[in-house]
Amino acid sequence: MELYHLRSKDDPLTRVVKDDPVRPHIPLEQRINDAAEILLLKAGEEVLAATCMQWLHDIPTSEQDLVDIEHTKDVAVFYTIWSYRPGAGQRLIKAAAEWLLKDYPEISAIVTLSPQTKLAERFHLKNGATVHQTNETSVNYRYYSKK
Repeated sequence: MELYHLRSKDDPLTRVVKDDPVRPHIPLEQRINDAAEILLLKAGEEVLAATCMQWLHDIPTSEQDLVDIEHTKDVAVFYTIWSYRPGAGQRLIKAAAEWLLKDYPEISAIVTLSPQTKLAERFHLKNGATVHQTNETSVNYRYYSKK
């Protein structure tokens, strides 16, 4: 299995965005740019899971913050995830966190901007995250923080 970085809007694998169950309304231009990319877990040519990640200066509390907060490489935010195979989402989050900590040792936090659902809570807590904060319409689960 490999962690694949989808960084071009012309990549044919951008087709996976149509399957986003959490934030399907976010346009591709917001998902892939200088401060955002889509991470895929692949086995050969098969996509097993996908997550969209945004670089920000601070931890977002709403979807609008993904646009409004300064885009610096301080905080990596996973704001949607979906899986095509059982357990693949968990493996994707683990691989993505390992990559971030290895390639960006100065990062201050790896967090999510998750919906307030039991499914999201179970997924993130089972994968070792902790609740950082509960917001009006979302929850930030923390996978890593220097604070």
